[in-house]
Amino acid sequence: MVSDNVNAEIVAIGTEILLGEITDTNSVYIARKFRDVGINLYYMTSVGDNEQRIANALTLALSRADVVITCGGLGPTVDDITRQAVALATDRKLEFHQNLLDEIAARFEQFNAKMTDNNRRQAFLPAGAMTINNPVGTAPSFIVEVEKKAIISLPGVPREMKFLLNERIIPYLQEKYQLGIIKARTLKTAGIGESTLDDMLGHDLLNQSNPTIGLAAHHGVIDVRITAKASTEVEADELLAKTAQDVMEKAGQFIFGEGDVRLEEVLVNLLAKNNAHLAILEAGIDDAISGHIKSVANGHDVLVQSQQYTHPDDFRNSDNARLSMRELATERATALIADTNVDASIVILSLPDIEENADSDYATTVAIAVGDTIKSRVYGFGGKSDLARGWVAQWSMSYVWQQLKQHFSDNSDKEKIQ
Repeated sequence: MVSDNVNAEIVAIGTEILLGEITDTNSVYIARKFRDVGINLYYMTSVGDNEQRIANALTLALSRADVVITCGGLGPTVDDITRQAVALATDRKLEFHQNLLDEIAARFEQFNAKMTDNNRRQAFLPAGAMTINNPVGTAPSFIVEVEKKAIISLPGVPREMKFLLNERIIPYLQEKYQLGIIKARTLKTAGIGESTLDDMLGHDLLNQSNPTIGLAAHHGVIDVRITAKASTEVEADELLAKTAQDVMEKAGQFIFGEGDVRLEEVLVNLLAKNNAHLAILEAGIDDAISGHIKSVANGHDVLVQSQQYTHPDDFRNSDNARLSMRELATERATALIADTNVDASIVILSLPDIEENADSDYATTVAIAVGDTIKSRVYGFGGKSDLARGWVAQWSMSYVWQQLKQHFSDNSDKEKIQ
């Protein structure tokens, strides 16, 4: 039987985190591990090297979590004060452990290094603490149990933290709390805005407790992450399947795949299965689309034409020089359909000298033609911007995928077009 609602909080310790001198990757790693073993994580806290403030953070964490994990502050220097702060927060004294000092000394001998007197600090732990053997470093770690709760203090060195978490802490927590598992499925959507998708899925589905659903937008693609908590993997899979089906029923027309599948892979497969072809023209933003298509073509002859120009002006002639960039892109997208006899075309025109923060009315325009349907849009960022490449690529491919899927649906069975 899986234990219900085991809640955790991470307390990352170190002034260097608050000063922005280092990035707290430890908390992210721990969060993912807790997710995988069914522990709820509701808070992450960062606190500087101050004993009273650390103790206050730990006291608050204990008031709202069953498991409190600290990272950092277990070294030998004067600013390594996690041990003292844990003792203060749990109303305990520090006790000296000769065996810990002997282990530290042996570790230094193994490294052919001299142990200094300040390493003696590391042999002091809060009274009653359970020591955690650390074979990959010199910082003794420990667990202080407070009734049914626990403060677990780990080193800040990522290599040591990861080893101890995986080899010592996760087994301890699984035994103490009879943890189950958490599994997740991610459905990938395109061609729909985040707010529209949120509204389409509805309040009841998005606010159910198990499985839970979360939306995450990435440059025109929105992930629908479904997370289930259960006693067994089979039970979790059943919960995930039921909710995934609910999501499909509400927003299936926008779902192009699952997990790590990429939109360009789905688009190429759709073109190949229907013997369809695509033409692309890009100016001022080379390979924004064609590079994606070519990278996953896998021998499929779906890209009929891929033209590259350094600047939009490079392919203007006297007849279209009077057109705006948006008008020019639309004209060229239509012409590509007629000239190459393809099923879809994409034209991207981008001013390569416009910076991302220029706040231009428009610096990039994209036009898409699928059969007789034409769609275009403009962006304020130019070809120098990574945003331009990301947004334009994902929006273009999602729209072509949506339109081609609809175009083929009248003459193709569902299995063929998805």
